[in-house]
Amino acid sequence: MKILIVGPSWVGDMVMAQTLFQCLKARHPDCEIDVLAPEWSRPILERMPEVRQALSFPVGHGVLDIATRRKIGKSLLGQYDQAILLPNSLKSALVPWFAGIPKRTGWKGEMRYGLLNDIRVLDKQRYPLMIERFMALAFEPDAELPKPYPRPSLRIDPASRDAARAKFGLDLDRPVLALCPGAEFGEAKRWPAEHYAKVAELKIRAGWQVWLFGSKNDHPGGEDIRMRLIPGLREEAVNLAGETSLAEAIDLMSCASAVVSNDSGLMHVAAALARPLVAVYGSTSPQFTPPLAEQVEIVRLGLECSPCFERTCRFGHYNCLRELKPRPVIEALDRLVPDPLELVESR
Repeated sequence: MKILIVGPSWVGDMVMAQTLFQCLKARHPDCEIDVLAPEWSRPILERMPEVRQALSFPVGHGVLDIATRRKIGKSLLGQYDQAILLPNSLKSALVPWFAGIPKRTGWKGEMRYGLLNDIRVLDKQRYPLMIERFMALAFEPDAELPKPYPRPSLRIDPASRDAARAKFGLDLDRPVLALCPGAEFGEAKRWPAEHYAKVAELKIRAGWQVWLFGSKNDHPGGEDIRMRLIPGLREEAVNLAGETSLAEAIDLMSCASAVVSNDSGLMHVAAALARPLVAVYGSTSPQFTPPLAEQVEIVRLGLECSPCFERTCRFGHYNCLRELKPRPVIEALDRLVPDPLELVESR
């Protein structure tokens, strides 16, 4: 059985999509899974043993470009028995339809009748978690999902990881605290730089080193955090945001002894690497897209106005994050991973 997955367009969603692949493999051990997704997602998919190959999708997010979708679809004629669509858009249904895939499965959305022939109607109360909505597409309608739920798990090649460390001149003489202060969603997901800097300061004083991760857009924020550290501490913080490829970021994050992250794609990467993780939530909710790992601490204030799921604060104060001080995050880190005892200093 050959299955084509039309993948999502965000890092975190792609990581969580592995739960669907795991369910498909459990039901059909001999099935072959290919994922049609943006080229940036290849490093994630290549680290998922369930995926046979990643197929690059060159059309940008939100772009219709019917001609390209038709061309891709025609190139896939006769290759698959089923397509499963994770996006709910009409556009995402075009390639499987042009490819003539016999069974085309997805949730009802954007008038996809005809393009899909296995349409599911989503019960949000029954499936409150995003992974449940992904996993359900591996089964017949109304089937009970198997428990415990599978968790994303990215495999790491030690040689690739060592090459990334050598490229950036990184060593492991101190335990690594990975900080992920960015979020493509917007400011309402970003814990303030001064709070991240305080966490970095306290942990460096306790014997850690700090690696900052993120995209090119996150590099200035990483520098802001570094420059808030005094000389002598600043040298123990490395700003990798925008300097690494996604593949290198995944490999380097696997070296971390602990991670502090906003609700972002890298949060889900850290969870899939089974890194001890403190996840900071503001405008969003762990009730929908929680990090899926064993060693996780969720830190949030739970103000009356949150979660609002807005990119910008409607009140302009962002108190759900600004009023969330460093101490609860430090305490959560201490519960997950003790400091190097011989280096601990008085705080």
